[in-house]
Amino acid sequence: MISSWEQRNNCVLPEDLKSFYLMTNGFHMTWNVKLGEHTIPLGSMAINSISKLTQLNQSSLYSLPNAPTLADLEDDTQEASESQPEKPHFDSRSVIFELDPCNGNGKVCLVYKRGKPALAQDTEIWFLDRALYWHFLTDTFTAYYRLLITHLGLPQWQYAFTSYGISPQAKQWFNMYKPITYNTNLLTEETDSFVNKLDPSKVFKSKNKTLIPKKKGPVQPAGGQKGPAGPPSTSKSSSGSGNPVRK
Repeated sequence: MISSWEQRNNCVLPEDLKSFYLMTNGFHMTWNVKLGEHTIPLGSMAINSISKLTQLNQSSLYSLPNAPTLADLEDDTQEASESQPEKPHFDSRSVIFELDPCNGNGKVCLVYKRGKPALAQDTEIWFLDRALYWHFLTDTFTAYYRLLITHLGLPQWQYAFTSYGISPQAKQWFNMYKPITYNTNLLTEETDSFVNKLDPSKVFKSKNKTLIPKKKGPVQPAGGQKGPAGPPSTSKSSSGSGNPVRK
């Protein structure tokens, strides 16, 4: 199946993706959250099988009659910069295959940057949002697979790598299940924001105060214990004088 796919599409799969398909023909795992008596489907992690690893411009979503093609959306003004790599092209300059449909929130794509015949070393993983803007994810499939597992397949997690971020509803799920992952930028900017600071002088200050009266306390009862010892001596002297007969 892998050999036939490579011959049919005139593309060579990367070694890590090829090894993945040799273990399993695709991957899809979902998990739910139980809130009260309701079960809500939340996480979804998916990698298309080889049969569904189709070229993007051949997808049925973009093959409507009398509809503009993806090549008509090309914008040559968006060139590569030092901070961002060159974005994929919808025309023949790039070959794009769909890895994950993302439940309709976009598409994770395997992109060959040099066109056909496509070589394995020219691949990158990109995210195409619903507005058909490209966002770079990783250089290799292995790195993307680790991101997928790290983010637990939470809804819209790919938008965390965009300039406009995830939706407010997705932020609530991130804060509940992946707070450190969602606040990665805050963690890098403020290294002490997540550090639990303890001041020993303040923590044990109250205990030191309680120890001081305990030391003074035994001194006062010590004087009080001498007092009770006096009455027996006075009772003996009073018995000898005979004054208790008058009382």
